[in-house]
Amino acid sequence: MKVVAVIGQKGGSGKTTTAENLAVEAARTGKVALVDLDSQSTAATWGDRRSTENPAVVSAQVARLKHVLDAAKKQGTTLVILDTPPRTSEASIEAAKAADLVLVPLRPLINDMETLPALREVVNFAKSRRAFILINAAATQGQRHADAEKAAREFGFEVCPVVLHQRSAYGDAPTAGQGVVEYEPDGKAALEIRQLYKFVTKMLNS
Repeated sequence: MKVVAVIGQKGGSGKTTTAENLAVEAARTGKVALVDLDSQSTAATWGDRRSTENPAVVSAQVARLKHVLDAAKKQGTTLVILDTPPRTSEASIEAAKAADLVLVPLRPLINDMETLPALREVVNFAKSRRAFILINAAATQGQRHADAEKAAREFGFEVCPVVLHQRSAYGDAPTAGQGVVEYEPDGKAALEIRQLYKFVTKMLNS
């Protein structure tokens, strides 16, 4: 069983959207659990709107994370994705510690990029094996995302080669409890998520 943690310093950076969509795509090839460690339970509420049981969506307190992971492994789960609350928190640190891979969604905005030092501290403290900045909500035109990638590398982060852009499907799909690969399977957002999952799988198996 592999574990991916999605962490970040700011609300609205795309953590839950990333976690939900990765979980849906991964569920096509295995048994997946999406664990919502955020007290707002956004991912868990999304799970309530779904009509399928894979991925399984579980709301949990960070103190029970080890128990939840142990239970998932016993149930034959192949991939667990951890969705975390914003800001440096025990949940983010413990999720990063438990993960084989950490994804850090980052919008190419100055307010988001200014969180990079704190994010670096979280990753270092958790001694994460691999952590990648994932540029998210990038404009479909322009080079602002390239500036964000440069800033991330200057702080010692690896950067995911897949960029998630501002696309309406990311906002529309959750209304029906779906991921973009279900909502608009031939759309550009779905293509991005498939590429992201392919990259994540490669990193987990390398």
